[in-house]
This record gives sequence, structure tokens and C-alpha cells, in this order.
Amino acid sequence: MRKLALGTAVLLGVGANVNGVFMLALPADWYLMVPGVTTTGPFNQHFVRDIGLVFLFIGTAFLIGVARPRRRLFLWAAPTLWVWGHALFHFWEVAVGICGPSAIARDFPAVTLPAILGTAVTFWAAKDSSTPRREARFSVV
Repeated sequence: MRKLALGTAVLLGVGANVNGVFMLALPADWYLMVPGVTTTGPFNQHFVRDIGLVFLFIGTAFLIGVARPRRRLFLWAAPTLWVWGHALFHFWEVAVGICGPSAIARDFPAVTLPAILGTAVTFWAAKDSSTPRREARFSVV
């Protein structure tokens, strides 16, 4: 289970960082290439880059959490809250008629699935952090 959780966190981290770099480096291309984005409003380079920074923070938090077990729970819970907010906002857009119901399926891989996976690894981290560790059987004097 440990390898699965850590591997999932690495995928979340790398995916968010790649998306963030894409948004920062080529905001107009990102806007045109990501399905459904053009239907959400006119292109705004500043806004795309702002959100690109958020994705870099999210990705970096997941990756640092892989390497820092004692900080892992916070480092995975915080970005997971943001991605859930993002996913819920997409559901709200459908509920109020801004987007059609097909947006839920279209957006699922990039919006809702990361929230679900983030939740899974965060719960794993919570459980793992409460598991007593075996002490080393030797000491350096």
C-alpha cells in the first residue's frame, strides 16, 4: 500500500507541476489546448499564469510530501483541499447552468480524479503517521 500511495502522490505532483509549467510558459496554448477551457470565458493571460503558480505549489507539496514523511499529512492535505474546491466549483458550474452536464465527464480526469486520489493518499498518510515505528536495533555512541 505504501508504494501505491507514494507512487500516486508522485503522479499527482508531477502532473500538477507539468500543468503549472505549461500554464506559465505558454498560457495561450494551454487555454486553447485544454478541453473545455475556451467555454469558460475569454483568455486572460494573467489569470492562467496565476493558476499555473497554484498548480506548481500543489505539485511541489505532493512531491515534498513523498520525501518528508513527518510533514506528509499537511503537505498532502492542503493541496487536496484546493483540488476539491476546484472540483466542487466545476460541479457548481453545471448545477447553475454555466456548463452542460457533459462537462462533468470531460473534466473528470483532470479535475475530480486528482481530488479523489489526493483524498486517498491523504487518508493513507494520516493512518501511516499514527502507526508506531519500530525503533532501530542499534545506536551510535
